[in-house]
Parts: sequence; C-alpha cells; structure tokens
Amino acid sequence: MTTAPISAVATRQARVPIEFAGRRIDQVLAELFPEFSRSRLTAWIKAGQVAVDGHVPRPRDAVKGGEWVEVNGTVETATDSAPEAIALDILYEDEHLLIVNKPVGLVVHPGAGNPAGTLVNALLHHDANLALLPRAGIVHRLDKDTSGALIVARTLPAHTALVEQLASREIHRQYEAIVTGPIIAGGTIDVPLDRHPVDRLRRAVSEDGKPAVTHYRVRERFRAHTRVECVLETGRTHQIRVHMAHIRHPLVGDPLYGGSLRLPKAASDELIATLRGFRRQALHAEKVELAHPIHGSPLQAIAPTPPDLLALAAALRADTAQHADDEG
Repeated sequence: MTTAPISAVATRQARVPIEFAGRRIDQVLAELFPEFSRSRLTAWIKAGQVAVDGHVPRPRDAVKGGEWVEVNGTVETATDSAPEAIALDILYEDEHLLIVNKPVGLVVHPGAGNPAGTLVNALLHHDANLALLPRAGIVHRLDKDTSGALIVARTLPAHTALVEQLASREIHRQYEAIVTGPIIAGGTIDVPLDRHPVDRLRRAVSEDGKPAVTHYRVRERFRAHTRVECVLETGRTHQIRVHMAHIRHPLVGDPLYGGSLRLPKAASDELIATLRGFRRQALHAEKVELAHPIHGSPLQAIAPTPPDLLALAAALRADTAQHADDEG
C-alpha cells in the first residue's frame, strides 16, 4: 500500500551582490543558495522556476549585479511508499543525518518485486520528513544481501553536502569480505565497469564503462580462502563483487559472480556444511568516515560484523589450524 505523492516548493529570495557582475546565473545561485546542488538549481532555471527581476533567465545568462533573484523550485517527491514499523539499527543520529546498520536481506529501495518491506519504508516510519528528500535521504546503496553502514541525510542541505562529498570521493567506505583462493598481498583494482551485455542483473568489466577503483589488503589467510579489507575509491554497482571476481578471487557465496563452490582439500564435514550453507555474498560495509555535512567535524561509524560472516571466518580459521597441526 502506498500514500499519495508528497511534493514541496523551495522558496528563496536574494539580491545579487554587485561583485557578482558578469557571472552566470547558475553560478550565482550556487553561491547564494549552497544548500541546493548546482544541478538542481540548473534544472529549476530550465523549468522556469527562477526569476531575475521578474524575468526567466537561461543558465548561461550573466547577471549585472544588484538584481532581485527569486526561486520557487519544486522539490521532487522522494517516494510514495508507506511508512512501516521495521526496526532500524542506528549507528549515529542527529538532526542532519543518520547512519544505519543495514541487515542482510533488507532491500534498500522499493522496486519490482519489492514494493514494501524496504529500508525506505523503515526510514519513513522513523522520520516522516524524509519523504521530501530524494530517495528518502539515502545517498548511496548497498545490495540486498550486503550488510553494514549506510548514510542517510535528514535535510536538504545535508543531502546536497553528502552527495557532493560522495562525488568528490571524500567519504571513506571500508568493507570486509571473504574471498575464494589464497591472496598473497594487497593491491588496487582499477578497471571500468558497465552493465553486462546480456544479463541485466549483472555488471561486467568493460573498456567503455565508468571508472571503478577498489583498494584491498589481506587481513587473514586461510587454507583456500582469504579475509580481505576493501576500500572503495568509486562506488559502482556491484563494484567489489565484480572486481574481486575479475582477479579470480570471487566472494564466497556470491550468487552472481561466485561461480561453483570450491572446497579446500580434505575439508571437514562441518566446513563443507558451512560453505554450502552460506548463500549470500560474504561482504559487509564495516566503516564509513566523512566530514559532517553541516559543521564539517570528522565523523566515523562502525557496523559490527554480522554473525553469519563471523561464523564463516571461524570455520575457515578452525580448518586452517587443524591442518597446520596435522602437518606439524
């Protein structure tokens, strides 16, 4: 069930400073109203929702200085989804933003096959004002079966600032993963990604794709698997999953990129059962670091490793120790 779409009008008025004479109106608006993104302001100009001394300008038109600017911009409806009382694990909260620990299995945005029961529905129940923000304030995504820290803006100025931080690669996003195969040392994967040419659910390495960079380092080595830390420089869909598969170390349990199950030699029944029973990509967004979108103070949130990933690591660790003792 959904509610009627919600819309709002952002109204601003200001006098153009004389020293801005000769500058483009879209640049001037970005200076006068920094709570809105440049792209949003440009869209409002093109939609005729900005007036300069009563006249509708073009984005490239120059100001003379001293004009009266009026903005009546439509803030797009974020969602028509209904609030639902779904529990949230909140890692950080103030009046400007939330950082939540998304559990495995929770879809972030409603869509085909998932019209309800999503993180958006939970957020709208927590704060109804999020309905007036793009994507209910969510500034980045996690796959359904990836757990961990996810940032949500609570105001339009915070949303603008966080999106700009994300675009300029100023938000540190750190992941924990368990991959197939032994990795000797860390490195950087710098290969572009695009939609898969055939399977619309997948992404693939493509020379014509968007730039994608993942840094990884080894945390723990097992007999036939490795626990790694991954840091995103970019944030493409399925980036870590595709990148690790590209270097022939797919994530354990990954249904799209993991390939067939690979077992260590002479694995115990317990380890075989654990690996066969791990039915999602072994990936967790464990930490985000950013500048607070309003006052700029450093902010960090850490999401505890979920029990299933801890159990997987423990089983691999026990297997490694047992075979080391046998060899000794």
